[in-house]
Amino acid sequence: MNKPLAERLRPTTLENYIGQQHLVGPKGVLQPTLKAGRLPSMILWGPPGVGKTTLAMVLATTVAVPIHVLSAISSGVKDVRDVIDKAEKSGLFNQKRPILFIDEIHRFSKAQQDSLLGAVERGVVTLIGATTENPSFEVISALLSRCQVYVLEPLSKEELTGMVKHALADDEVLRAKAIDLKEADALLAYSGGDARRMYNLLEIVLEGIERGSELTNASVEKVLQESRIRYDKGGEEHYDIISAFIKSMRGSDPNAAVYWLARMLEGGEDPKFIARRMLILASEDIGNANPNALLLANATFDAVAKIGMPEARILLSQCAIYLAASAKSNASYLAIDAALAVVKKTGNLPIPLHLRNAPTKLMKELDYGKGYKYAHDYPGNFVEQEFLPDAISGTSFYKPSQNDREQSLATHLKRLWKDKYGF
Repeated sequence: MNKPLAERLRPTTLENYIGQQHLVGPKGVLQPTLKAGRLPSMILWGPPGVGKTTLAMVLATTVAVPIHVLSAISSGVKDVRDVIDKAEKSGLFNQKRPILFIDEIHRFSKAQQDSLLGAVERGVVTLIGATTENPSFEVISALLSRCQVYVLEPLSKEELTGMVKHALADDEVLRAKAIDLKEADALLAYSGGDARRMYNLLEIVLEGIERGSELTNASVEKVLQESRIRYDKGGEEHYDIISAFIKSMRGSDPNAAVYWLARMLEGGEDPKFIARRMLILASEDIGNANPNALLLANATFDAVAKIGMPEARILLSQCAIYLAASAKSNASYLAIDAALAVVKKTGNLPIPLHLRNAPTKLMKELDYGKGYKYAHDYPGNFVEQEFLPDAISGTSFYKPSQNDREQSLATHLKRLWKDKYGF
């Protein structure tokens, strides 16, 4: 039993696969293709330890096709071409199209990704790529356009707890230790939602407690309290420290932000990953309280890509300090989420006729665009009219935060709209 616990318990069928029911559950989006026995090329995007690699293996088993596995860390263009050559030769005998699974596909260079294009276009292989990074940033557009992108969700507390119970009860090695699970919260917190990491930590914890013991939060803390000092750029501390970095900037603490930035840089974190997260924060947590934050974060992202380390550390530090010291607002973030919630609830409400485009005579005869008031024809470039569907008229999504700039916006909007939106 030299295999790690995560390998020993890796599911081999959909029935044993935990999580991602929106993809592989009874009503999951992949069910029609699975029933047809064919899969599209796809990118599986999600955080570490949510089952991307396992899902690829299970999908291959479900549709009964061979799967070739490459890691973007250790494989090059030659390895890709070797797999494609094998697939082309196997196709001569009318075998099913094999799957080429590439783990951490975001680490492939443009040249490496280009080497996949022809085989995917010709249907020589079905590509399944796994990534923890936004594929729109890290996968070339030509390849991305030929793949479906499926987002894997973090595993729930109930799912993770169930996996711990399953490991203690069904794994031959752990079952022999006769451990009584009393609490799992600490183990889940240390693992950060990463099932693979949770299994690794569970093995470490059980090595530190006696046979027949109880597994409690205290026993987990006792064994693991000294194991979280070093930053592991391979994933152990990756999401914990980026979380601390983001929360420090959101909390307006530039000193803490620079500290966590230093921890990441010292650990070898990709500076572009850090810059990308600051770009998101500039809009999500600062927004219109200080629109310049987004401009600076975007400039930092571009400059970091051009300059690289070690000089990029200076740019990252400047931007992190600016973002941390800036006024904060999540009003734009809340506004779009509120609007999306209404759209999901109300569906495709009819567009008011006066807002519709009327490029043809028939559309004009149907009153498309009739009654629309062109704002620039009126004093102050504003005239009151309805821009929302009638069913949700007056619904307010944007609620300005309590900062100088947005309060100025609120005053302006209230002058225009009076009490309609409650500004």
